[in-house]
Amino acid sequence: MRKPPDFFELRLDRLVRMVDRLENKISKLRAPLIITARHPMEGGANRLSASQRHNLLARFLSRARYIDVELRSAPVFRSLLRQARKQNVRRIISVHCLKRTPTPSQLRDKARAARRYGADIFKLATRTDTPAQLTRLVDFVVAKDPGVAVSAMGIGKLGAASRVLLACCGSTLIYVSLGRSDIEGQISLEQLRALGIASPN
Repeated sequence: MRKPPDFFELRLDRLVRMVDRLENKISKLRAPLIITARHPMEGGANRLSASQRHNLLARFLSRARYIDVELRSAPVFRSLLRQARKQNVRRIISVHCLKRTPTPSQLRDKARAARRYGADIFKLATRTDTPAQLTRLVDFVVAKDPGVAVSAMGIGKLGAASRVLLACCGSTLIYVSLGRSDIEGQISLEQLRALGIASPN
């Protein structure tokens, strides 16, 4: 890519069958890496166990700028998060609510819990099929209550609008696809840049 994004996210749960080849090729990526091995209940592929996901993350930790661990997995991966801190790998603690958008108090509670596990960024992806759901997500980002940087995005009918709107409201990271996406509402890097929102790098 002539103009790579600021980061590449490696979804290790999707790449588990080719990790040996992946290990040999990731040095060619011209941007820092976010690594994650998503929990099956939060959209993870291949129904990986906690130990399988832990091993994948540990294997690629030295190559990463960020590691993304779900809030539900943080207690089990506590030692891995400590190791990330020792290696100066920043920590994203994430929540993916694929069927709803939690209440404002639930969102605040989740953000505070993420902060307790040492989150540098609290990542939040929720269902945004209605204006009310999107408004709740925007209000949470604008309030800046949690005491931790927030990266928020919507999934669903208003997902594309949410990503643009939340980027303008101060969402820390904007997740986009490099081509066609299978995530409802996710826009591409090209579309984001055409809107003048993404950084030129």
